[in-house]
Amino acid sequence: MGVSGLSQCAPRTGRPLTQQAISTILLNQKFTREALEAQVQQSDYPIVHLATHGQFGSSAEDTFVVAWDQTINAYQLNDLLRRSEQARQQPIELLVLSACQTAAGDQRAALGLAGMSVQAGARSTLASLWQIDDESSAALISHFYQHLAEKGHTKAQALRQAQLDLISHPDFRHPAHWSAFVLVGNWL
Repeated sequence: MGVSGLSQCAPRTGRPLTQQAISTILLNQKFTREALEAQVQQSDYPIVHLATHGQFGSSAEDTFVVAWDQTINAYQLNDLLRRSEQARQQPIELLVLSACQTAAGDQRAALGLAGMSVQAGARSTLASLWQIDDESSAALISHFYQHLAEKGHTKAQALRQAQLDLISHPDFRHPAHWSAFVLVGNWL
């Protein structure tokens, strides 16, 4: 679920690489807070993937991910996740926040949206610490899902292997390309 192009933000060109194996896609104008909440509550998908733009701010109102017609700030995402936890049979096993600064935090909100998401009921969250390059983050996420699908790989092992895959690629060796994402919560 996410936004690939907004007039005020640069288009996320790497997005199609991560959409291939996703069951339900809310893209662009279909990605609203209401549609996200409905999908998360009505389905028992173990993984929820948000590929959009994000920002960490000095307050919960200024920390957000971008939906098509509005932002979803930290409070709103927290409420959405808490309500969905009550409506679902199973908790969200993995919430992927593929947007800039979704794990950035400060003294009041350690690990930003990622930490808050785990507190709100997601068992684990994969999120970024800083501004991310679209092409390399799409490659990392694609490799992460490939390794996660392999028998016996935990989420932590899948992330590590995806990072090693990028390190071995000449265009992505610099840590800016492979080290932005962290896994918060249950690593298994």
